[in-house]
Amino acid sequence: MTERVSDTNRRHVLAGLGALAVPFVDFGTQAFAQTRARIVIVGGGFGGATAARSLRRLLPNADITLVEPNPTYTACPFSNLVVGGTRDISAQAFTYAPLVQTGITIIHDRAIEIDASRKEITLGGGASLTYDRLILSPGIDFRWGAIEGYDQSAAKRAPHAWKAGDQTVLLRDQLAAMEDGGLVVMSVPAPPFRCPPGPYERASLIANYLKTRKPRSKLLILDHQDRFSKMPLFKEAWAENYPDHLEWRGASDDGRVSRFDAASLTLSTDFDDIRADVANVIPPQKAGEIADRAGVADATGWCPINATSFESTLQNDIHVIGDATIAAPMPKSAFSANLQAKICAIAVARLVSDMAPEPTILANTCYSFVTPDQAVSISGVYSNALGQFSSIEGAGGLTPVGAMSNVRSAEAAQAEAWFAAITGEAFG
Repeated sequence: MTERVSDTNRRHVLAGLGALAVPFVDFGTQAFAQTRARIVIVGGGFGGATAARSLRRLLPNADITLVEPNPTYTACPFSNLVVGGTRDISAQAFTYAPLVQTGITIIHDRAIEIDASRKEITLGGGASLTYDRLILSPGIDFRWGAIEGYDQSAAKRAPHAWKAGDQTVLLRDQLAAMEDGGLVVMSVPAPPFRCPPGPYERASLIANYLKTRKPRSKLLILDHQDRFSKMPLFKEAWAENYPDHLEWRGASDDGRVSRFDAASLTLSTDFDDIRADVANVIPPQKAGEIADRAGVADATGWCPINATSFESTLQNDIHVIGDATIAAPMPKSAFSANLQAKICAIAVARLVSDMAPEPTILANTCYSFVTPDQAVSISGVYSNALGQFSSIEGAGGLTPVGAMSNVRSAEAAQAEAWFAAITGEAFG
């Protein structure tokens, strides 16, 4: 019992460390105050918005511009609760007005080309921007066609809902419209992908919806993996809460989906064709498209970076943060993007002030709901010394298997507090 309590406490400390590490920095440091550098951030999610706000505080005289096509950001964390029918999509929406009030220039347009040699960004509307340093936070895009038959058109029939917004609402509405007794099928891709526990949190909340609203229905998960993040915790929760409403098939049990027929909502594995009433196909992923155009993505589709400065190893003066990066063992999570943005902002402020970036410690905590009011979590601590990410052994933590329900309820409350803190930091 002592070990479990200690492990839980350690996770809570780490969550606080990750959320609060950068506010402890002296943002009024005079060494940074005089620089008038032109810094552009492309992408206004948790990474980009946090980077912009951090740089505004670090570099009060710099020209800080954020390029983001959408006037409202719809957050992915907690969107699985929307899919599961226990949260409204409006609770996921955030505007950029508080950033404008700090003096950040917001351009609601899409960056379509980046000329790294000229340090010039071309926008969809025809305008161009120049920069001294560029931070890309492009998020993810999909490898359309990696699953035969699953393309952008098919996503209208079988939503991925892996970018929150219209797709989230579509999947929610399809579940609501399905007759009781229907089969929901989810396809999980091979890693890496955004938020490794995300599909399994979604599966839990869909199963909860079926159990409470459509008790004769069932969810089948077809997975490209045999093991996944927090697997013992999810399987424990599924056995306890959804034994009649959720079935998981891993790769060794013919779980790899290779083909999809949108007309019949049929998912095909090596040995089976499964017709769904509702299909949630999560396709393989890569860095957002602008990363390719900027020349910062490699053959894997993701972006190699120097872990200390977050500068691309392929293009000078371009930094990449968040889901698009090759940052293992850090996961592709909003928590990671938020903390990476703060550390990157400090590195950029130092670089434009003729100081070298310094290594530091980073932390990540991923919360996952297993019911609408219970959650589990996993935490990790990482070093970015010598330009490489590495785990600090023994510093992480995991919700213990067999934890009492009040522990999981406390984790859910901590997840709520984390979401309020991270959205406040990013969007004000």
